[in-house]
Amino acid sequence: MDESGVVGDAGVQSATSASITILYFARLREALGRGSERVALPLSVTTVEALREHLRTRGGAWEVELAVSKSVRVAVNQELVAPHARIRAGDEVAFFPPVTGG
Repeated sequence: MDESGVVGDAGVQSATSASITILYFARLREALGRGSERVALPLSVTTVEALREHLRTRGGAWEVELAVSKSVRVAVNQELVAPHARIRAGDEVAFFPPVTGG
């Protein structure tokens, strides 16, 4: 993590990467052990689907909770989006399980 609080793949921010804020809610926050983080992404990560794949490479709970077979909703800048939605530097991306009512 650098002084800006951004974590890159090698622990440092690259001048050519996009920095985003990621929020985790409900079971994801508990399983992943954090509610939020700032991340410097590789330039190849430009969609929500690619971000999810990128996070799964962390292994362990990340691989399990963000697996394709798991139902996870995603919002970018507080709007629900599809997996192909683009993400850009400065975006806020939130991952959360589907909400059920009763």
